[in-house]
Amino acid sequence: MSTSNDSSIAQNFASFFNGWLVRQERFHERLVQALRSQDEVGIQQQESLILQVLSHYEQYLVEKTIAARKQVLLFYSPPWLTSFEKALLWVGGFNPFLLFKLLANSATELTPEQEEAIERLKCETRREERELTQDWARIQESLAAFPLLDLVRRYGGRIEGELSELESAMDTMKVAMVRALERADKLRRSTVRKLLQTLSPVQTVKFLAASAEFQLTVRKWGLQKEQQRAT
Repeated sequence: MSTSNDSSIAQNFASFFNGWLVRQERFHERLVQALRSQDEVGIQQQESLILQVLSHYEQYLVEKTIAARKQVLLFYSPPWLTSFEKALLWVGGFNPFLLFKLLANSATELTPEQEEAIERLKCETRREERELTQDWARIQESLAAFPLLDLVRRYGGRIEGELSELESAMDTMKVAMVRALERADKLRRSTVRKLLQTLSPVQTVKFLAASAEFQLTVRKWGLQKEQQRAT
């Protein structure tokens, strides 16, 4: 259990995340600008921009996976997020159903076919969300169950063999937490992909702009609240 190593992983990811957010702001500006162009050239630019934005999100997920496999505990209460942002977390990230709320506030004039496809996706996403929530609840229960906490309580006595048993139990928990996090990220990724398959390029740009704006606004509010508490 290396605290210095954990701190290094947290600092490295925080540095990556802050840079990623700067690029997120730039992409948000470009998405808003792209909505003003409705000619043929504009549509082509929108499609190119969509690919760039999706690649930007994919980069985040790749870096997150690499860091989480080294120290998964960080991603269930990330020190690089504000308390307000942490309060919105679901299994180490955003709740996939949030995507449908953002869509409802951004993409207008959906066709009946689109609405039908989105409703099917909603049901599918909600079902998988419930399964993951139940799995995560079981993991949380295990964290507070014997023998883990019992071993922690008795650790002061340094009874022979208990330290290795504690480490083994912790390793088992971490494996379960990594698995839950990666399943949740897989659901987040697949929900976005399937949702975008139902939308036109213009609708997709509106949706991506609304998603980026939501994240940046939550970040801004969180920082403001922490600043207010500090002063």
